[in-house]
Amino acid sequence: MGNPLFAKKPLSQLLAEAKESGEHSLKRTLGPFQLTALGVGAVIGAGIFVLSGLGAHYAGPGLMLSFVLSGLGCAFAALCYAEFAAMIPLAGSAYTYAYATLGELFAWIIGWDLTLEYAMGASTVSSGWSNHFIELLDIFHVKMPLWLAYDHWTGLRTATANIARQMATAADPTLVPGTQAFMDKVKAITTANSPELVQRAHEMVGAPHIFGYEIGFNLPAFIIALVITVILAIGIKESARFNSTIVVIKVSVVLFVIALGAKFINTANWGSDWHSFAPYGFGGIGAGAAYIFFAYIGFDAVSTTAQEAKNPQRDLPLGIIVSLLICTLLYIAVAGVLTGMVPWQEVNIEAPIARAFLDRGQTTASHIITLGALAGLTSVMLVMLLGQTRVLYSMANDGLLPKKFFAAIHPKFRTPYKNTIAVGLLAAIVGSITPIDDIGKMVNIGTLLAFIIVCIAVMVLRRTNPGQARPFRTPWVPLVPVLGIVFNGYMMYKLGWINWARLIIWLIIGLVVYFAYSRHHSKVQNAEKS
Repeated sequence: MGNPLFAKKPLSQLLAEAKESGEHSLKRTLGPFQLTALGVGAVIGAGIFVLSGLGAHYAGPGLMLSFVLSGLGCAFAALCYAEFAAMIPLAGSAYTYAYATLGELFAWIIGWDLTLEYAMGASTVSSGWSNHFIELLDIFHVKMPLWLAYDHWTGLRTATANIARQMATAADPTLVPGTQAFMDKVKAITTANSPELVQRAHEMVGAPHIFGYEIGFNLPAFIIALVITVILAIGIKESARFNSTIVVIKVSVVLFVIALGAKFINTANWGSDWHSFAPYGFGGIGAGAAYIFFAYIGFDAVSTTAQEAKNPQRDLPLGIIVSLLICTLLYIAVAGVLTGMVPWQEVNIEAPIARAFLDRGQTTASHIITLGALAGLTSVMLVMLLGQTRVLYSMANDGLLPKKFFAAIHPKFRTPYKNTIAVGLLAAIVGSITPIDDIGKMVNIGTLLAFIIVCIAVMVLRRTNPGQARPFRTPWVPLVPVLGIVFNGYMMYKLGWINWARLIIWLIIGLVVYFAYSRHHSKVQNAEKS
C-alpha cells in the first residue's frame, strides 16, 4: 500500500478494458485514413489563416522557422504520445497514460487540464467561427445586429473599433487601412475614448436592455456548437465522415492559397541575409513559435479515439505522426507565401492571408479563404468536443466523476451521449457570452503542460515496466522526451506570468473537486482497500 494519492492503475487492467466490446463500450469503426483526417481536422483551423499574421510581426520572414520550431516541439511530444497510444489504446489519452505511470493525483490534474484544452478550446473556436461566418454574410450583404453577433464586451469593442476606423479615415483620407500608420491612428482615437466615440459605439451595437444592463449574445457561436454536439451524439462513424469531408475542403483551400500566392511572391521580401530574414534574431523566432503554437494544437486528440479505432496498435501512431507531418509542411509553405507576398512589417494582423490577396485585387480568393477558415474551424470544434467527451468518459469509468452521467453510453448510437450534450452546451454558452481571446492563451499553456507530462511518463514507464509489449517505440529515449520537455517548456515560459496564474487557479479548483469527490469514489483506490 503506497500513498493512495499516487495509486497507479495496473497496466493489465488497462489492457483488459481496451479489449471490451458490446453495447456498453464505444464502437470500433475508424481506420488509418479517418484517424489521420481527425488529426489534420483538429490541427488546421484558423491558426494558419489568422495567427500567421501575429507571428510574422515577431519573426519576420523567419516565420517559416517559427513553424519548424513549434512543429518540432509537437513532434517530440507526438512520438511519446504514439508509444502510449499503441500500448494502451484507451479513450483517455494523456489522462490514462499518467494514471498508469505517475499515479492518480497526476492523472486527475491532467484530466482537469485537458478540459482546459478541449472544452475551452472549442469555445474559443466557436467564437472565431462566428467571426468568419459574419464575414461570409457580409459578402452577401447580410448584416447581423452586433448584439446578436458578439458577446457584450466584444460587441462593444468591435463597434468602437469600427467607429474609430471611420473617424480615422475621416480625419486623414490618405491612410491605407491595415497598415501600421492606420492602426496607430485608430489606436490613438480609441485610447482618447471621446464621448462621441462612446455614444456612437453604443448606438451601433443597439443592444436591448434587461434590468438596465445591455445584453450581448453570440448567436452563430451558440448554434454551431449545438449542431456539432448533435453530430457527435449521433455517432463516431458519422462524425468521422463529416470530419473527413470538411478536411478535404480545408486542405484544398490551403493548397489553393499556396498555389495562387506563389505567383505573387517577391523573393526580396524574404531578405538577403540572416538579419533581414530574422529581424529580431532567434528570440523573435522563439516568440513567434510560442504564439503560433495554437495552430498546432489538436493532433493529440487522435489518441482520445483509441477505443474507436479498428487497429489502434498500428493506426494510432500513424494517424498522430502523419497528420502532424502534413500540417507542418503546409504551414511552412503558407508562411513562405505570406512573407513572400507582403513585406513582414506590412502583414495585416487581423486577417493576414485574406488581406494579402485582397490587396492584389483577388476578391474571390479572399472569399474562398473565408470559406476555408469556416470549414477549418468547424472540424477543429468537432475534434475538440470529441476529445473532451472521451476524456470525461474515461475519468468517469475510473470513478473520478459520476459514472451514471459521464460514462452513460447510448444503446443505439453507442456514444457517451449525456456527457456529449453537457459539454456541448457548456461550450455553446461560454462561447456565446464571454470575451474569448484570453481563453485561447490558457488553452496553449494547458496543452503544453499535457505534452510535458506525457514526455515524462514515457521515460518513467521505460524504467518501471521495461518488459511491456510496445507495438510502437519512441525512438532515442531519453533524448526525444527530454527534447520534448525542453522545447515545450520553453514555449510555456514564453507565454508570460498571467497565463501561469490562470493555469494555477484552474488547477486549484480541480484539486478541490478531487479531494471533495473523486478521491472517495476512485475505483483504483477502492480496489486497493478491499
